[in-house]
Amino acid sequence: MNAADSKPNNGGEPTAGFATVPIWLVLLSGLILLAGQLYLAFGAAGDFDYRVNPPFHDWDEVVAFNPVSPEQEMYNLGKLKFHQTCAACHQDNGIGQDGKAPPLVGSEWVLAAGPNRIEHAVMKGLTGQITVKGQQWNLTMPAWQDNFSDKELAAILTYVRNEWGNKAPPVKDADVKKVRGESHPGPMNGESELKQLSEQP
Repeated sequence: MNAADSKPNNGGEPTAGFATVPIWLVLLSGLILLAGQLYLAFGAAGDFDYRVNPPFHDWDEVVAFNPVSPEQEMYNLGKLKFHQTCAACHQDNGIGQDGKAPPLVGSEWVLAAGPNRIEHAVMKGLTGQITVKGQQWNLTMPAWQDNFSDKELAAILTYVRNEWGNKAPPVKDADVKKVRGESHPGPMNGESELKQLSEQP
């Protein structure tokens, strides 16, 4: 109540009265409150993220400390290593590049029942002709077995076999270790040599 709301009585003394709050003022207040909440919720206020609470400082830290299954841990490791190295040729989306690398998306080599052939190709290297999704490629991929551990290579191949719509069983560290122990003079000689191998480890 303010002075404008008071009414004089016969004795000259003011009495209490009531005044209706304008509806536009109620709506305006609600809109201001809503705008403030949206501003905070979607991170418009600097580095604020409504998903993050102390003691964490950002969303990546929350994800890193969030417990995951062994399968998800393997997938996450493979994703990290793939994007650090393999994506330079095969690209982040796995579609490959003309003159550099064939596609991994929907590749019959990637989606084989067993990973033995691609394990050999990635670990020992690959040169010569290979057909991927009906297109012929004649390139050379270096051997990667000296750049990654068994677990990292298994993780990369697991990621590739389960990303971009691909769906295939995971790759085991033990299978990668077995291929590592095989001696091979130089890179695999295209699909002619790969097809001599069983799909299964």
